[in-house]
Amino acid sequence: MASAAIVLSIRRRRPPSLEAFLAPVHLTDITLVQTLATVSSELISSFSDYSFAFQKRNSRSLIRKIEIFVILFEFLSDCGKFRLPKSALLCCKEMYLLLYRSKMLLDYCSQSSKLWLLLQNSSISGHFHDLNQEISTLLDVFPLRELDLSQDVREQIELLRKQCTRTKLFIDQRDETLRVGLFSFLDEFEKGRIPDRGELRIFFVDKLGIRDARICRSEIEFLEEQIYNHEGDVEPTASVLNGFVALTRYCRFLLFGIKEEEEEMGVGNRKKLRKGVISQEIGETFHTIQKDFCCPISLDLMQDPVIVSTGQTYDRYSISRWMEEGHCRCPKTGQMLDHTRLVPNRALRSLIIHWCTSHGIPFDALENTDMSMEVVTGAASTKAAIEANRATAELLIHQLSNGSQGAKTVAARELRLLAKTGKENRACIAEAGAIPLLHKLLPSPNPIAQENSVTAILNLSIHDKNKSRIMEEAGCLGAIVEVLRFGLTTEAKENAAATLFSLSAVHDYKKRISDEKGAVEALVELLKEGSLRGKKDAVTALFNLSTHVDNCRRMMESGAVTALVGALGTEGVAEEAAGALALLVRQPIGAEAVGKEEMAVSGLLGMMRRGTPKGKENAVAALLELCRSGGTATTQRVVRAPALASLLQTLLFTGTKRARRKAASLARVCQRCETAALPNGGWGVGYALTGNSTTNHGSSFAGDVSLPLSISVPVL
Repeated sequence: MASAAIVLSIRRRRPPSLEAFLAPVHLTDITLVQTLATVSSELISSFSDYSFAFQKRNSRSLIRKIEIFVILFEFLSDCGKFRLPKSALLCCKEMYLLLYRSKMLLDYCSQSSKLWLLLQNSSISGHFHDLNQEISTLLDVFPLRELDLSQDVREQIELLRKQCTRTKLFIDQRDETLRVGLFSFLDEFEKGRIPDRGELRIFFVDKLGIRDARICRSEIEFLEEQIYNHEGDVEPTASVLNGFVALTRYCRFLLFGIKEEEEEMGVGNRKKLRKGVISQEIGETFHTIQKDFCCPISLDLMQDPVIVSTGQTYDRYSISRWMEEGHCRCPKTGQMLDHTRLVPNRALRSLIIHWCTSHGIPFDALENTDMSMEVVTGAASTKAAIEANRATAELLIHQLSNGSQGAKTVAARELRLLAKTGKENRACIAEAGAIPLLHKLLPSPNPIAQENSVTAILNLSIHDKNKSRIMEEAGCLGAIVEVLRFGLTTEAKENAAATLFSLSAVHDYKKRISDEKGAVEALVELLKEGSLRGKKDAVTALFNLSTHVDNCRRMMESGAVTALVGALGTEGVAEEAAGALALLVRQPIGAEAVGKEEMAVSGLLGMMRRGTPKGKENAVAALLELCRSGGTATTQRVVRAPALASLLQTLLFTGTKRARRKAASLARVCQRCETAALPNGGWGVGYALTGNSTTNHGSSFAGDVSLPLSISVPVL
């Protein structure tokens, strides 16, 4: 179990932990001593020939101390059966713990990233000093006189005790000089200057031993994992680590090019196109975490949910960044924000914490939210990171322009990854001229090249200014639609659909997208035949296109109504499908088309019965608009639907605020319909409103401008 704990700790890149190990309590005296002899001998053999890149002197000093303990334990083991004095037994159990902590620390120094070891130079040196102090304390209380030791063994233990007492904290100046040199390169980027290539090569290749792209990539992944696992009590801060990630990524392509990457990409292309080569980055989380727990902007589990003036909930960091970028409308509803106050949603936060606890998922939200935001914001926007990423983007775009086909494929992949985070990265990539080159790669016969290029465009499109760049690039929209229609991989088609959704966030582009040959038909086909994620991408894009009144006829002609009605029975997309139908039936031609669908009314009723709160809200809104725009015959068809009255009564008591308003309005429509059908203008009883259901009933759908659906753009 102890060994497994060590491996787990290294895999997670966690600092050594004292609580990871406990001394065995059921061993006899002689067995305990033999175990100590075995453990210490194995530790020595594991590291005696290992060449530590950093912490060499501290590591070798610790190993030499353990070698003395091997002599002690082997001598005691050779004595045969005996009983240790109680004080000696306690010391041996402490020694067991100390040995495993030593192994953990040495493992950490041998397997961690070189850059991380440099950045943690002082902290790790402190770990070695702490161990040395514990060895000194242990030897001070170890009852040597009560043990029948030979003179040479006793003298070696005594000498070790004296050495440990005199030992002071040692920080290797060579390592410290390298650490300072590493920061100097970051300072160069901070000042807007690009470090000299020759100096970078000497430092990374000759001094650090990072000799190829593979090692460089591992260094980047290690640092990124530290940022992800950052708990706020480790130096350097996440913002500084983000800068070093950007610096190392720049060196990766500047010093080693992309030849090795190109070769690896070629092997991958021959051997596989595994499902989810890109979508797996978010797919599993997207389907396993409850939707209501995810921020609609970032799609991540919310750590600090807050409510904006429209009543919608977002993660504090995401909505704060949204507002800082100059947006004044709610991302979900499109309504104007009355104010910028953020009200904590404590009830939802409690539910998220409970869900995380029950599923064994750590909830890392900091108590001081403002401090947490400051760290993350800094990590996303430090000048050094921005400038290093800008320089990297220029290198990749040069390859995208002048490289071989394999090099272009690699460059597209790396630009996609670089565009995953930060509006600054998305802005500088587009400004450097990536969009026209990615556009040229979209028709590529290489499936990986096509998939990465369309996904890179998707990620770039999240930045508002880039939407216009993409739409203004001649033929780019058409090429995206072609990928949607005839893409070489499922993921390419899905990401093309997601790109259309992202672009359609701009109202003026919705008609252009709808008018593009085959665009709506391809979305309809994806909604009918695609994977769950594909259906999701398609229905969100169709929803956005439905919000433009001039697109209604185009949606009718393309078969979108039939597809949306069919999607009402598909878990995961039904909510959005009902929302799109609620928009289409606002116009008479849309209401007529929906009214002709035999399963439309029953599908919407089914959603009112079994759907999510938002789904029920969308469904009742769609039925209300269907009655208002569809004419008398359609209204009577809705009124005669089984169980409608009871479903409306249920929504009046349990639905969302908006759902209650729509249910009350629909009930009044049904009352009027019944009244007109009864002799002498009598009142029907099926839709009578209860006393407390009159609240907010006066609000008509025409005055309710909020959209019935929450959608956000995934970053892939």
